[in-house]
Amino acid sequence: MRLADGAHLTYCSNIHPGETWTEVRANLGRHVPRVRDIAGAGQDFGIGLRLSGQAAHELSEPSVLAEFRDFLADNHFYVFTINGFPYGRFHGARVKEDAYLPDWRDEERLRYSNELADLLAKLLPDDADYEGSISTVPGAFKPLIRDDTDLERMRDHMLRHAAHLAAIGQRTGRQLALALEPEPCCYLETVDETVAFFERWLFSDAAVRRFAGLTGFGHATAEEALRNHLGVCLDLCHAAVEFEDPEACLKQLSASGIRIHKLQISAGLRLAELSAPALQALKAYQDPVYLHQVVESSPKGLRRFVDLHEALATVGKADAGREWRVHFHVPIFLDALEGFGSTQSFIRKVLALHTHKPVSRHLEVETYTWDVLPPALRTDAIEQSIARELSWVRQELAA
Repeated sequence: MRLADGAHLTYCSNIHPGETWTEVRANLGRHVPRVRDIAGAGQDFGIGLRLSGQAAHELSEPSVLAEFRDFLADNHFYVFTINGFPYGRFHGARVKEDAYLPDWRDEERLRYSNELADLLAKLLPDDADYEGSISTVPGAFKPLIRDDTDLERMRDHMLRHAAHLAAIGQRTGRQLALALEPEPCCYLETVDETVAFFERWLFSDAAVRRFAGLTGFGHATAEEALRNHLGVCLDLCHAAVEFEDPEACLKQLSASGIRIHKLQISAGLRLAELSAPALQALKAYQDPVYLHQVVESSPKGLRRFVDLHEALATVGKADAGREWRVHFHVPIFLDALEGFGSTQSFIRKVLALHTHKPVSRHLEVETYTWDVLPPALRTDAIEQSIARELSWVRQELAA
């Protein structure tokens, strides 16, 4: 839905299991109209589309794409953003660190992202004011990066993708952007690391020259185009888990000329202290599907665990003064959970800042963990829970 300030608010369809286009299309027809109606969002409702590699390939078939465009028009829906992060299966089986594969070292990540961009250019409303965004993996899973050779490959693929976006813009007039999504235990993990990567590898003079060679742009035009086509997707759960400061991280990205092309509105878990009740309740959040990275703050500084079981294995060893933030997306309208809290306050602070100075034109609620949430958090129908999240955001923005 379009908000009063011109930004677009939606939810990410990756909450609905489905890897084939047939499955995705059925989910959109089943769930999105109900969410829109419950949320009271009016007729024009934006879709945050998640497409696997398989679904993207199937949707690229002209007759399939034409049917979907008819579905959007008939129901007053529109697509303005695509989640191009998880390439393969994302529900019902072990995902864990495979969620980042293929990563930006791999030519297949470039091909897939180009295909998503081609689709988005054809799905955006016929209005030049609509920009498109594609969120993607933050380079790679950090343990897989060995040396600068890997970083050079990532940079080259990203610059080639930016050139593809520029070519789409010249051909169609559509403005599209790739949004790298920093995440705990990935190569782009913190805002500091993200800024350093952009400044060294994507916005440097060498990168601008390379991009100019790919596009035929002059140096000044190439630099401006790079900053328009490459930016970040700021996931608020990830940032809160990393103990970022809401205002400081926004200022840092802005000062570095890095656009936030998508703001993913999500909440994680917060254990202010490692009490016995909190730790007992936390065990219900272990699952075999997703990584649940943990960042610990203590008088010794920050300490990171790749998954929840690794953090739990350290319990009992000088627990005093330890605070945990856990990467497990929970409904954003919940602040207090059994035994501990959420990082909802981080969302509140960012949305309050957004009301004074817009952070992004694309706002997307992303609570993809519905199927692995403890049963006590799934008492409502999924459409009601999603609609409640959207309504909560609108209330925060109106406060």
